[in-house]
Amino acid sequence: MSRTMTGVIPPAGQGAALRPVYTPEERVRRDATRWTLVQGVLAPLQFAVFLASLALIVRYLATGEGWAVAVASVVVKTLVLYLIMVTGAIWEKVVFGQYLFARSFFWEDVVSMLVIALHTACLVAWFAGDTLLDARSQVMLALTAYASYAVNAAQFLYKLRRARQERPA
Repeated sequence: MSRTMTGVIPPAGQGAALRPVYTPEERVRRDATRWTLVQGVLAPLQFAVFLASLALIVRYLATGEGWAVAVASVVVKTLVLYLIMVTGAIWEKVVFGQYLFARSFFWEDVVSMLVIALHTACLVAWFAGDTLLDARSQVMLALTAYASYAVNAAQFLYKLRRARQERPA
């Protein structure tokens, strides 16, 4: 059986773009699980933490002040990211039968892996101190991680919009 047929890699072409986000059975499982509510609470919380942390990073870059608070905010943002990724994988398992890379959220999960890698690199850089990257480079790495998060958040918002448009009358 090819990888395409197993659902690991979504098939290319017009059919993949037109596939509904949820089958009727998946929609029922999505609506029945508490993990949907967990994701619904954690997603805006993560976005709020992201905005606060971004403001602290920009403040540090503009004034040179607040390094410790900016670093702490990125650590908190990363911990919230880990939490939403773990609970999101559980949600995906309940709804789609697999922890990650379900057909409907394949590309969102691919970008999520980049987001996690970049946020983890921030933690490694900060715990290593100036031996890996200087302070400005560490902050630039955080901004890169945040840009990838913004792309990923946009992907999920787009998918949420599509799912709402597909909702049965």
